[in-house]
Amino acid sequence: MARLVFGMMQSLDGYVAGVGGAIDRFVADAAGVASAPESDDLVGAPDLPPPGPELGRYFNDRARGMAGSLYGRRMYHVMRYWDEDRPEWDEIEHNFAAVWRGQPKWVVSQTLKSVGPNATLVSDDVEAFVRRLKSEIDGEIDVAGPTLAATLTDLGLIDEYHLYFRPFVLGGGKPYFASPCRPLRHVSTSLMGEDAVKLVLVPAEVPLI
Repeated sequence: MARLVFGMMQSLDGYVAGVGGAIDRFVADAAGVASAPESDDLVGAPDLPPPGPELGRYFNDRARGMAGSLYGRRMYHVMRYWDEDRPEWDEIEHNFAAVWRGQPKWVVSQTLKSVGPNATLVSDDVEAFVRRLKSEIDGEIDVAGPTLAATLTDLGLIDEYHLYFRPFVLGGGKPYFASPCRPLRHVSTSLMGEDAVKLVLVPAEVPLI
């Protein structure tokens, strides 16, 4: 049976991206995606920098071991940045793109009519689909983005939360937890890459092993 894992980099004050739609700049539990802020007033606003080489390789290895990823419409659109190679990419980015393209993807949306390669559109009864998906495959399924994670948390479907804290304070933006969450229990803390501290949390009602 698969486990759903929601993991993202975030600031010390709990934001996965800064203000002004900045999640479109550096997003996903594995890498950063570049795009410009939506407003000139937000140019220079604080945001998370992309991961360093060591942290980037860690996220690549983690993505390589995933059974697949669940996306909402907006996050899937952002992640399609990795569909085509770009000349400015380094080796780590090329490696991540190759992993992402080959990975099964399930996209939750009631407005999309189609999705790209290795992707399945989920438009009806998300809870039933995800429960069936968990029962049919093994391994870890990544949950991409706070909004979808909040929906799946409310349904009691997320098994683990991986919080990658980095030494930056944004003061506002897109929070890791998009809505109140049931009580969680700490499982482990570890150092990752150049500057990240990883916290693993599970729902408090999950029995200790």
